[in-house]
Amino acid sequence: MIDDKKYCIHTLPNGLRVVAKRSAGEVSYIGAMVNAGSRDESADKQGLAHFVEHTIFKGTRHRRSYHIASRMESIGGELNAYTTKEETMVYTNAPAGYAARSFELISDLIKNSTFPQREIEKEKEVIIEEINSYRDSPSDSVFDEFEELIYAGSGLAHNILGTPESVRGLSSEDGRAFVDAKYTPDNMVIYCCDPSDPEKNIRLVEKYFGDMEFKCVPNQRIQPPVCGIFNETRSCSNHQANCITGCRIFGREDPRRHALFLLNNYLGGPCMNSRLNMEMRDRRGLVYTVDSNVALMSDAGVLLIYYGCDPHETERCRDIIAKEIDRLAQSPLSRRVFAKVRDQYCGQLILSGEHRESRAMSLAKSLLYYGEIHDIDYTSQCIRNLTPEAMQEAAQLVASAGLSTLTLS
Repeated sequence: MIDDKKYCIHTLPNGLRVVAKRSAGEVSYIGAMVNAGSRDESADKQGLAHFVEHTIFKGTRHRRSYHIASRMESIGGELNAYTTKEETMVYTNAPAGYAARSFELISDLIKNSTFPQREIEKEKEVIIEEINSYRDSPSDSVFDEFEELIYAGSGLAHNILGTPESVRGLSSEDGRAFVDAKYTPDNMVIYCCDPSDPEKNIRLVEKYFGDMEFKCVPNQRIQPPVCGIFNETRSCSNHQANCITGCRIFGREDPRRHALFLLNNYLGGPCMNSRLNMEMRDRRGLVYTVDSNVALMSDAGVLLIYYGCDPHETERCRDIIAKEIDRLAQSPLSRRVFAKVRDQYCGQLILSGEHRESRAMSLAKSLLYYGEIHDIDYTSQCIRNLTPEAMQEAAQLVASAGLSTLTLS
C-alpha cells in the first residue's frame, strides 16, 4: 500500500532542494518553484518576472517553441507556469511513467532558454492583452490597485503584469539575465509526486539539475513601509461598486498566522455561513459577493475583504465589516461556537487535500518558505491547538491596524 504521507527531502551538492513523494493515482506532478517574483524586479523592469514566465517557453538551445509545447502535450500532459509577487512556478502534469521527460524539459527551460527576439515580440502583445483584460474587470483590478496603495513605496506595490509600456521595453537579454540571477539551485525547490519510487525521482533530479552552478542569491527585499489609512473612491463608470476593505499585517513566518487564517475563514471564507455573508447578503441583501482573503509575504501581509454592492451602500457595508471585527476583538467566541468554527476550517482543509496538483505544489512552497513540510496534518493540528482567545487576538490585531478602503465605482 502507498503511504500518502511520507516525503523524501534531499539537497543536491549544488544547493538545490528536492521533495519527492509517492502518491496514489496515475498522474505525475512535477515542477520547479523559484523564490522570485514581481517584487524582485528593478523599478525600470516592471513585469519582468511574469514576462519570463511567458517567454521561457519560446525556445531553448535545443528546442523551438512548438517542440517545447508538444513535448508534454503529445502524451496528454500539460506544461504551464505562474508568477506571484514572490514566487514563480514552472510545472508539468503528465501520465505516470514520464517523470524523466518532465525533469529533462523543465531543466532545459531553466538552463537553456534563449528568449528569441522574434518570438518574444509576439508574446509581448499577448501579455498586453492580458493586462487589458484585467483593466476591463474591476472585480480583479481592485485587488491590484488596493495593493498599490497599501504597499506604496515598495516592490510589492506594482502590478505583477507590469504596464504595456514597461512590457514593451523588455528584451531577450532582460529575460536571460533574470533567469541567470534568480533561477539558481539555492533559490529553487524541485517537487515530484507520482506513483514511482521517490528515491528514483531524486536520482533523476540529480541527473538533469545536478550540473547547475551553485550561486548564493542575496536577499535584497526591503520590508514595505506602513502607510497611512486611506478611504479612496475611483471612478470607472460601473453600475456596481467593487470595494476592498483591509489592512497591513505580519508576514508568513509569524506564529499567529494560524489564528489569522481561522479568523479570515470565519469572517468571509468560501462557505455560505461565513459571518459577513450572513450579515451583508442574507440579512440585508446588500451584496452579491463578499470574500475575505489573507495574503502573506515573506516580510509583510494583508487581510483583504472584497465586496460588490450598490454605489450608495459602500459606507454601510464598510461599517458592517468594521463592527464585526470590533465585536470579535472585544470578546472571544464561546467555546461551543469556536469549536464549530475550528471544525469547519479543518474539514475544509481535508477537502482541499483531495486536489492533488495543489497538494503537490504546496510541498515545494512549504520547503521553500519554511525549510520543512507543513502539510494538511500539520496545519490542522495547529488550528486544533488554538483557543478562542487566540482568534480574538487576531481580531484585535486587525482592528488596531485600522481598515483602509478602495472603491471602484
